[in-house]
Amino acid sequence: MSGKEGPGGFRKRKHDNFPHNQRREGKDVSSSSPVMLAFKSFQQELDARHDKYERLVKLSRDITVESKRTIFLLHRITSAPDMEEILTESEIKLDGVRQKILQVAQELSGEDMHQFHRAVTTGLQEYVEAVSFQHFIKTRSLISMEEINKQLTFTTEDSGKESKTPSSDGQDKQLVTWRLKITPVDYLLGVADLTGELMRMCINSVGNGDIDTPFEVSQFLRQVYDGFSFIGNTGPYEVSKKLYTLKQSLAKVENACYALKVRGSEIPKHMLADVFSVKTEMIDQEESIS
Repeated sequence: MSGKEGPGGFRKRKHDNFPHNQRREGKDVSSSSPVMLAFKSFQQELDARHDKYERLVKLSRDITVESKRTIFLLHRITSAPDMEEILTESEIKLDGVRQKILQVAQELSGEDMHQFHRAVTTGLQEYVEAVSFQHFIKTRSLISMEEINKQLTFTTEDSGKESKTPSSDGQDKQLVTWRLKITPVDYLLGVADLTGELMRMCINSVGNGDIDTPFEVSQFLRQVYDGFSFIGNTGPYEVSKKLYTLKQSLAKVENACYALKVRGSEIPKHMLADVFSVKTEMIDQEESIS
């Protein structure tokens, strides 16, 4: 055994030769030293960034909840006698969601959005899903990312909270413009989630005796699926992952259209929903087995 090695063959470190109390003795680092001041500034910056991240997560959660409520409201349109009333109410709810997105834009002012993107992406995807669902009900078409971003441009008055000498009469208030742009990934993931809502709307429409909506939805979903197929595995992982769910939704809608075309005249309208629900369960069982 070498003299430099301790019991058990472990090599001794040089400072092990010094007594324990002597090793810890030393001059305290001055709090006013440049190194300590630098690390204090780093601490403040990291704390501020963490607090901002947590505020964005909370806002994203609120956006997600309100967007889901809007989607649930829009699903009532298949059985409601007055479609315009529901569309008006959904627009009011979406305006409330945009006010939350305005707060996100204010939090991200002067920041790199990609550093905080993970905190807000869930809420933005849900908002894209809700606004595109409403747009499809109105126009039977897909809303573009440019149209969504136009709706996320806000103009507010500078209330002078940050000014040391605010004006008393309010005449010196300046208009401030805030913008938040939906990223292509958020847009694609929101549209992918939209297909599931359209599948539910298709089945609900059939149950209420609406024969035209399933064929319109089927044609639309085929176009969306073709678009996602061009992306394939070259896009982000989340997009390729949701492609399978999109394919399932398309299969269920096409199955409904097939049953309507072949057996529509044989099945009473009030029984169509039950037939499609049974077929949907059979498809789900076959996919789980495979």
